[in-house]
Amino acid sequence: MIQDQNFCQSCAAPLTEDILGTNADGSKNQEYCSYCYKDGKFTSDMTMEQMIDFCAPMMVESNPGMTKDKAKEQMRAFFPQLKRWVAAS
Repeated sequence: MIQDQNFCQSCAAPLTEDILGTNADGSKNQEYCSYCYKDGKFTSDMTMEQMIDFCAPMMVESNPGMTKDKAKEQMRAFFPQLKRWVAAS
């Protein structure tokens, strides 16, 4: 499991203070971004593969020259280490 919380533990987005998700009590969650986690629960119910499909276009957009297949390949190697997907396996 990845201990360094620099990336969302659901979608691997780089975590910054302005996109931290929120816990049920409204406090900031240090593990998940606001796109994945709000009010103490995940914003969508999806499998890891569905998350990869959802994130691939954004990864391609932020990495010029990367293909969608390469993005998915990298995510398939990285996502199983993220807390959300470790817990799901």
